[in-house]
Amino acid sequence: MTFQGFKREDFETFTIDGLDERMEAIQTRIQPKFQEIGSELADYVAAQLGNEMYLHIAKHARRTVNPPKDTWLAIADNKRGYKKHPHFQIGLFDDHLFMWLALIYELPNKQEIAKSFIAAYDKIKQLPDNFVVSLDHMNKDSIPLQELEMKHLERFRDVKKAEFLIGIHVPAESDLAANGNDLLDTAKQTFHTLIPFYQLAVQSRN
Repeated sequence: MTFQGFKREDFETFTIDGLDERMEAIQTRIQPKFQEIGSELADYVAAQLGNEMYLHIAKHARRTVNPPKDTWLAIADNKRGYKKHPHFQIGLFDDHLFMWLALIYELPNKQEIAKSFIAAYDKIKQLPDNFVVSLDHMNKDSIPLQELEMKHLERFRDVKKAEFLIGIHVPAESDLAANGNDLLDTAKQTFHTLIPFYQLAVQSRN
């Protein structure tokens, strides 16, 4: 494994002005690292689940003016895409790295998945104390798991654009972000912890 972790320069990518300039930095600095860590994590999750999982790296292809504020890799059980499926994510904003189980608004069975998560609310609340929740993958803000309330899951069920992402944040300046082996181990541990909820989402999808 040659993955070296994410350095200050990687996070500073999101301060570069201009779409083309920032995209070039994403492609040269970050995406090769995504390929390394993502390939290993896709194999790891596939082994945990007993079925094939596919690595997708965000291309930001639809952007024509505004440079992306973040970038990510996704691991899903669909070879063609990930947005319409429960998936795992690792990505970067300018000030932190995120590791998510991501359930975003494009899920066709979002309501059924939300119902299953409402039923599993007590189990979700028992996840590790350092877990955080995002209700919008476009927004880098998150709420601590301790502040998650039933109303957030009900909104996920009832509001078409509502989302639910759960996992951890790693600060950009932390030693963990810059240590490839430790970061990979943390990602495996995080995804392993979230696999029962991934499976719940997949079962509800069908």
